[in-house]
Amino acid sequence: MINLNIALFSAGLSLLCFEAVAAPCITQKNQFQGYVRAFAAEAQGSGIKQRGLQALSSTELSGITWRFESNPRSQTGTLQSDPAAFLAKRSGSGADAFINATRNIVRQNERAFSALERQYGVPGSVLATIWGLETSWGGYLGGTPIVSGAVTLASYCRRHPRFEAHALAALELVDRGVIGVSTKGGPSGELGHMQFLAGNWVKFGVDANGDGRADPYNPIDALATAANMLNSNGWRAGEPFGEGSGNFGVLSVWNDSGNYQRAIAYAAERVRK
Repeated sequence: MINLNIALFSAGLSLLCFEAVAAPCITQKNQFQGYVRAFAAEAQGSGIKQRGLQALSSTELSGITWRFESNPRSQTGTLQSDPAAFLAKRSGSGADAFINATRNIVRQNERAFSALERQYGVPGSVLATIWGLETSWGGYLGGTPIVSGAVTLASYCRRHPRFEAHALAALELVDRGVIGVSTKGGPSGELGHMQFLAGNWVKFGVDANGDGRADPYNPIDALATAANMLNSNGWRAGEPFGEGSGNFGVLSVWNDSGNYQRAIAYAAERVRK
């Protein structure tokens, strides 16, 4: 059983405001260090401090991130429009196996998920499904250095400038001591149990266990932050979340892939039965 501390409380949002970032995007790997130098000037002007700037100066291009962005169809699950097929591909097991495992996670931690739903209105089945899809409930948190992934993603013209704010937020998290230069996560700079983009953690992070810090590597902090993020973007408690509903639309703030959204709704609805 996963031990989830349910001493939840409301946390104010920590908003990080950035100046416009002007570092030019790149289309070739050999341009990356030039991008880093330009981005460093912008980061310093945006208030990033010594530790964050040192992390940026030592970062290297993430090969897996570059490969995914230059060939998006190579990403796991992008071709599965059927939610059961997506779940099977993403989880490495059958859809039924994933759904049963998710149901067990909810049952084993019923008090924690019930407390989260009371506070934020987001069902435990939704949160546990996302958790399972992202990290197999904490079983694998990623193998790419977060700063490297975030900066590589921000540098690539197809993603630039949308993701520069997340790269700056990753450097801010280094400044705060939440992550280090070698802390690993997803290839797009995702971090923690729920694989948040850094800017979303900065904006919505919750200290749910009351230890004085919002920690993406603490399961209950991560789950509460996910619930807070969905709630803050318009999730309506007690309403349906299947395709076509308002709550289904809110899932796009988590992941803008329709395949991913359908998989969340499909699995979470079956978990509740």
